Amino acid sequence: MLLRVRVTLPDRPGTLGQVARTLGVSGADIVQVVVLERLGGRAVDDFTVVWPGAARVERLLAGLAAIPGVRVDGVWRAIGAPTTTGQDAELLAQVAANPTDGVATLVDAVPGLLAADWAVAAVVPLDWAARSGDGGEPTVGHASWRAPVPPRLPEVTPLRARAITTPDGHHYAVAPFGRAGLVLVVARDHSEPLAAAAFHATEVDRLAQLVRAGAVILGDRLDLVGAPPVTTIT
Repeated sequence: MLLRVRVTLPDRPGTLGQVARTLGVSGADIVQVVVLERLGGRAVDDFTVVWPGAARVERLLAGLAAIPGVRVDGVWRAIGAPTTTGQDAELLAQVAANPTDGVATLVDAVPGLLAADWAVAAVVPLDWAARSGDGGEPTVGHASWRAPVPPRLPEVTPLRARAITTPDGHHYAVAPFGRAGLVLVVARDHSEPLAAAAFHATEVDRLAQLVRAGAVILGDRLDLVGAPPVTTIT
């Protein structure tokens, strides 16, 4: 199976090599490394690895924990092959080529791009800001195929791009389209024995850029998401 392994490590020569060797010795075959952050002498890296299904992940975690200065931020199952930002343009081209299904195309593709479990396009009531105590219960305009029924949504208001972690350990990234109360919600579910990492700021930025570009492409079509179907009386 494919695993995503996120580690925080000292940003100095040799440490990345130690992590890579430990992954290999533990039985992992590295297929991609993505640097999410380099700041203050520390780096945050995502490794996508092929992991033997019968092997115990505890062995991998113990090996990484033995490297001085290395912290494992999360290990979780990845869906599909690893992706890069080069595929964002291809996704937006698909949205532009078939705008009628543009929101559904975004919702279905984003989990694979961000190593998430599922996504939904949620519609927040337009008067959410005037409501006391909460922003109102959002409705679901479209859900990806792995989304629970009904989808489990965090409090998405106020509408701004950000990462959210709920008390039960589930991680979300949300990004508003800036129109019709529509917001894209992407989720990483908490499951034992694996524990996913929270969405990193670079992942939230990537989602926000996709959503903003999608909003420009789709324009008025966003107003139709979640609207009741029009019936004709004959």
